[in-house]
Amino acid sequence: MPTSAIDAQDAAAIQAVTEGVAVCDRSFFGRIRVSDDDRIRFLHNQSTNDFQSLKPGQGCDTVMVTSTARTIDLVTAYVLEDAVLLLVSPNRREFIMQWLDRYIFFADKVQLTDVTAENATFSLIGTESHGIIKKLGAESIIGQPYGTHVIVNGNLIIAVGSGLASPGYTLIFPTSEKEKLWNQILELGAVELSDRAWDTLRILQGRPIPEAELTDDYNPLEVGLWQTISFNKGCYIGQETIARLNTYKGVKQNLWGIRLSGFAEIGSAIAVGDEKVGKLTSYTQTADGHFGLGYIRTKAGGVGLKVQVGETEGEVVAVPFVSHEYPSV
Repeated sequence: MPTSAIDAQDAAAIQAVTEGVAVCDRSFFGRIRVSDDDRIRFLHNQSTNDFQSLKPGQGCDTVMVTSTARTIDLVTAYVLEDAVLLLVSPNRREFIMQWLDRYIFFADKVQLTDVTAENATFSLIGTESHGIIKKLGAESIIGQPYGTHVIVNGNLIIAVGSGLASPGYTLIFPTSEKEKLWNQILELGAVELSDRAWDTLRILQGRPIPEAELTDDYNPLEVGLWQTISFNKGCYIGQETIARLNTYKGVKQNLWGIRLSGFAEIGSAIAVGDEKVGKLTSYTQTADGHFGLGYIRTKAGGVGLKVQVGETEGEVVAVPFVSHEYPSV
């Protein structure tokens, strides 16, 4: 949901992210297994990142886009020995299964399997998450690049990256192990983070989600997902539009955080004076105040810009999950 509010327990869990470690059950996300001989080439051609440069044990974030480079979903991919496991947004699981299936042609050796029901996903989030990872037997990935992963005890995938801008790890494992592993992680000192608190954190950090920041109205460069895009990989769906926007610096709007003076309705116009310059896409309230995400026209300005969001005053701030710097040549 693009709107969230938190209670005292959630506030304590969010505090743990900055001072300790929290654990969030992200099993409501979808998991799609892509297998068979052509799986890497296939995914390379269907999304923005460079799959052909990845080896088993590595991973990346990538964006599924339309032929006109409009955003469908932000997906995390883990390259296993015999498959690629995709972690997709909850409200995009069935759509992505159907969408990918449309691009599998007769000669392609690609198999898609929805394994959401068979597997569960936890995120460990926070500066102290490394200690728990050591005790779970995955010390070797500490300090490694995002998406690096190992398999522990034959069925527990532990990967670098919390799914947010905060440091942490993602765990994927059989659903039958869920209760046991959850209790073990809590005993090791993690604080429970609800899905509501997860949504608040993702708004504060600028992680976009489908039907809010990821829609037919926006492309990945406007979102600020530069880290998910390879400009050297050759053709893929939406590639021409993305390449042109980068070459000619044609991004016309950017996703920003907005520190708000009070409540603001999702979908409210963002204005500077009498001029509409954007739209609010997500909103949350925390112990520290009101906060939102919204797209603002590039020409209007960025960090420090004073705006009116509906009837509420706001100030534009940077959010750590996204970037608005064109890559250096």
